[in-house]
Amino acid sequence: MTNKTILVTGGAGYIGSHTCVELLNAGFTIVVIDNLSNSKIEALKRVERITEKSLVFYQADIRDKDALASVFKQHHIDAVIHFAGLKAVGESCQQPLAYYDNNVHGTLVLLQVMEQFNVTDLVFSSSATVYGDPHTVPIKENFPLSATNPYGKTKLHIEEILRDLSKADSFGAKKRPWNIAILRYFNPVGAHHSGLIGEDPNGIPNNLMPYIAQVAVGKLSQLSIFGNDYPTKDGTGVRDYIHVVDLAKGHLKALEALFSCHDDSRSCKAYNLGTGKGYSVLDMVNAFSRVTGLAIKYRFVDRREGDVAECYADPSLSADELSWETDKNLDDMMRDTWNWQSNNPTGYA
Repeated sequence: MTNKTILVTGGAGYIGSHTCVELLNAGFTIVVIDNLSNSKIEALKRVERITEKSLVFYQADIRDKDALASVFKQHHIDAVIHFAGLKAVGESCQQPLAYYDNNVHGTLVLLQVMEQFNVTDLVFSSSATVYGDPHTVPIKENFPLSATNPYGKTKLHIEEILRDLSKADSFGAKKRPWNIAILRYFNPVGAHHSGLIGEDPNGIPNNLMPYIAQVAVGKLSQLSIFGNDYPTKDGTGVRDYIHVVDLAKGHLKALEALFSCHDDSRSCKAYNLGTGKGYSVLDMVNAFSRVTGLAIKYRFVDRREGDVAECYADPSLSADELSWETDKNLDDMMRDTWNWQSNNPTGYA
């Protein structure tokens, strides 16, 4: 299996770069496409340092069909892991057209080129936002799907496209049926234990942990907590935070499951990648302070549009079918976040 070549779209990003480490360490050859709109080439150089292995990189946009086809012509691609996309909930409410163009249109172009070159194994980076505002928690994969913001809607639209694509195979239109793993992430945090790669958002962070870390390092003055009037134990939003290395390993497990499928069992299936535990924003702030010894100044502000009160996973399907479970705890998440941020106070700059 390890002589296979994997195309990683958005591979220079936060989750993409950590997944590249796991792929290289597992013996895969990887080709990365990234337009670097929200990532840095330095991340991939550090991936090579960590693994002492090389990868192939193309700076290109997945909406550029010719550029994409050129990569498929130059490399025998066995499967694609598709991360490339815009991912900020708040920004998506302000710039919905950019999100639909980048995420949905970009994925359509990618799928068309994959079909052209008969590459039909795909791991797709989806999100727990496709569950909308869940009626109960923990969330199972068979829950009703909806979305409360344009970012979530783009993920939901792409999932529907992938399910339609998989069903179309029953009409005998392809030489080899599509085989698709949809991975619904909960809240990735942390960094590689080396401190060499981590989350380096452009501008003000949209996610909690890089915000906390930038307050701790003095880059930001205080943390804004969106809402303290949710129906939760302390009024702040509850989320399922998963260590990014555990998440990256989930992609490896999904890929292995795709490759081990017989042609008659190829399908499109969704899996939750989460810990199954919910932590509030204040839980996270307090855990960071406990692990690092650093006090985090914060203030409460209005809720963000599109945010839900509680969201955490039932990850049992991933355990049963992908043999995947998390092994890093809350302290690991805090320690590795701070190790990355304190060693890289300005990110990759």
